[in-house]
Amino acid sequence: MSEASARRKPNEQPVLVDTELDHLPPELRWREWMGRVEAVIFAASEPVTRSVLARVVGKNCNLELIIDDIRAELSGRPYELVAVAGGWQHRTKKVFGDVIHAAFGTAAGQGTKELSQAEALVLMCIAYFQPITRGELSSFFGKEVSRDLIGVLRAQELIASGPRSPQPGAPYAYVTTKTF
Repeated sequence: MSEASARRKPNEQPVLVDTELDHLPPELRWREWMGRVEAVIFAASEPVTRSVLARVVGKNCNLELIIDDIRAELSGRPYELVAVAGGWQHRTKKVFGDVIHAAFGTAAGQGTKELSQAEALVLMCIAYFQPITRGELSSFFGKEVSRDLIGVLRAQELIASGPRSPQPGAPYAYVTTKTF
């Protein structure tokens, strides 16, 4: 079951959107499709895939051309439309990084991000048992602690590599940083 259908009330019908827009002249139809695509991408916190965008435009709509036209319109704006992780996302242009840093007091894109429950638990365990290896963390939790999760904590500079463990293979052990 999709997230949208799970949130819907049992008797609520799916939203019907006229994607073809046959009643509009071609130029207005194109502008409407551009607006829809940009609105969906703007509202999403994650990259938006082609299949999601295809739900709001007609069958004969070329999404690549729509994206190109949106990019052209955004050329003078401080943000751009970029292809990321198999989809598209609005991003602030790098040239405005210093301005964002001055406004928020953090490096561009480095704002404090709330940790997920799994990240918080792993961080707590590292803080309590440091230095600790990823294998020891996995044993503690009874399931694999992914390298991606460790990578998130390292990217936020909450943990760092500590001494190599004296176990076979000399795995890295992790410790908390001063940022923590």
